[in-house]
Amino acid sequence: MNIRIKQIRLWRTEVLRRPGALAQALEPLAQHGADLKVVRVREAGGGRGRRNIVEVYAGEGRRAAVMAQAAGFSLTKATTLLLQGENRSGFAYAVANAVAWAGIEVIDHEAGVVSNQFSSTLTFESESDATKAVAVIRKVIRTFQAADG
Repeated sequence: MNIRIKQIRLWRTEVLRRPGALAQALEPLAQHGADLKVVRVREAGGGRGRRNIVEVYAGEGRRAAVMAQAAGFSLTKATTLLLQGENRSGFAYAVANAVAWAGIEVIDHEAGVVSNQFSSTLTFESESDATKAVAVIRKVIRTFQAADG
């Protein structure tokens, strides 16, 4: 079971919740050739009206940062783990359960599967929590690898 874990930082902006708002937020990134690895959209809470939060990850380095800032995105304070690999039944639950038992709070999670490959993001309040979660998730991966024999 080959699963990659990468600690990433997402770039965030808020947009009005209306048709075309997501495309408008992503357009400057596309025009500059950004290769988006993660795009997440959710409703902004806290009584902000009809607004959505858009978060993206376009890789590391100065070029990605300059593109994101020029498009009106700002770096999030939270730390996110990007997990990618071969999908296995029960893996998402095993990760969520192990992280919970370790006393680490997940503040956001999204996942998807295409063919037999999954991609998942788990966001934590701090880099320290994310680092602890990596160790826990690696144990889960070893358990699944042992079961594969």
